[in-house]
This record gives sequence, structure tokens and C-alpha cells, in this order.
Amino acid sequence: METTELLKRVRRIEIKTKGLSRQIFSGEYQSAFKGRGMSFSEVRGYQYGDDVRNIDWNVTARSNEPYVKVFEEERELTVMLLVDISKSSFFGTTKQLKNELITEICAVLAFSATNNNDKVGLLLFSDKVEKFLPPKKGRGHILRIIRELLDTRPTGTGTDIGMALTYFTNMVKKRSICFLLSDFLTDGYEKPLRLAARRHDLIGMHLYDPRERELPAVGLIHARDAETGQMQWVDTDSRRVRKHYADWYNNNMKYQKSAFQKSGADSMSVETTEDYTKALLRFFKGR
Repeated sequence: METTELLKRVRRIEIKTKGLSRQIFSGEYQSAFKGRGMSFSEVRGYQYGDDVRNIDWNVTARSNEPYVKVFEEERELTVMLLVDISKSSFFGTTKQLKNELITEICAVLAFSATNNNDKVGLLLFSDKVEKFLPPKKGRGHILRIIRELLDTRPTGTGTDIGMALTYFTNMVKKRSICFLLSDFLTDGYEKPLRLAARRHDLIGMHLYDPRERELPAVGLIHARDAETGQMQWVDTDSRRVRKHYADWYNNNMKYQKSAFQKSGADSMSVETTEDYTKALLRFFKGR
């Protein structure tokens, strides 16, 4: 993308999403996430009513007296955006592509975080890590995140959510709020998801186009697989073909739902045709 056009698009997204984050989401973001991050402060003697889960067994064993760990609220949080930019994200049959929707949602989340003095980091992935920006504060950093979302094209040829989660877990040691944005049209990430959710407050955001759920009957079409580039003829009038397509989508969604439930992580879905502001508000208020 030409630099001038890129800067114009960054500015348009900033104007739209910065306003939304200030007018609508800042209060919801704060109530949904502030107070969830806790850091270790000290140990003290056990008192009646203390949570036994906070007992420091090492200190207790050395002193022969029960001691508990004391935690304090972390006023500054870290927000990580893990974004699937595999080639299937550059798909859309409605008013916007999936990756355009992802960019706007990421911008809203990033500006909401920075309005609350939190750091924001970015990890872009396909079947490999395409870009990693460590968490930082400030408008300039948020604008760079938007530029990378708009301008980075995948060099990988597939999607590997498990690999991205493993990389994230290894790179970000401090507990963070992690938004994982993907169409989740893959599997094999249950274990890395569970490990990441143990350490971080992890939220999966499923972004999808309505045509991904159901193939329309429009006759014989010459279709290209977005990730492999393979071309093939598809008879969309065939009920068997349409059922196979729908089953593939539904199986991926069942896997995603099961994986998130088992990990204890939250998840939500946003269709490219709906108002994502309403979907985000429902999610924030539900927390």
C-alpha cells in the first residue's frame, strides 16, 4: 500500500475508533478488566477468614506457622492483541472484509486501553509469527499497531493458532488481558489455549462472514482456497457439497467452543454484517 494512502486509512480509523473508545467503551473496559490483575506484595501470618488458597507453603514449612501471600491490585494492565492475518482473513461478501473488521475492533480495544493508561502489544500470525510488537503506551504506538494491521500481509500459507499461543506464552510473562482474534477455521490448539488461559485473562473473538456458514446454491463456480491458493471447480447446486461445506464449518466451531470452555477462557462472535459496537458492549457488560 502506498504510504500516503496508508496514512489516510490510519487517520480515518483513528478518528472513528478513538471517538468510540472514549464515548462508549472506556467505562465498560474499566469495569470489565480493572481490578482483575493482581500482583504479589508480601507474606504475613495467617488470620481467621483468610483464603487457604493463598497460603505460602514454603514459608509455612520453614517457620512451622501458617503464612499467606498478600496481593495488591495492579493499576496498570497489559493488553495483548493476538491477530490471525492468514489469507482467509482477507475474505468478505458484505460491506467489509474480515480483516477490516478485525482492524477496527483492535483499534477500539487499543484506544480503550491507552485511555486507561495501560500498555498494548500486538502479535500478528498465520502459520508462523509475522510480527511482534512488545507492549507499550502512547498514541504513537497505537498508530503503529493500526499501520501494521492495515499493511502487513502474511508470508505463511496457513493458520496455526496453537503456535501463536505458545509464542505469546513464552514471550509475555506478566499476566495480561489477551484478545485472540481469528475466524477459527482450524483446530489443534486446545492445549496451548489451556496453558495461555492459566496465566492470562484470555478472550477469543470469532470474526466471520455469513457465507462461511453456508454455501449458496449458485451453480458451478471456479473457487480458490485463500490459504493454499489451490483452484478447483465446485458444484454449489449439489446438496452433498453444501452439506460437506456446512459440516466443515460447524465442526470447527464445535472444536472452538469446546476448547474455550475447557480452558475457562471467554469467547464471543461478531459477524461482518453486524454492529460490532453492540457486540462489544454486550460482552463487556456480561463480564
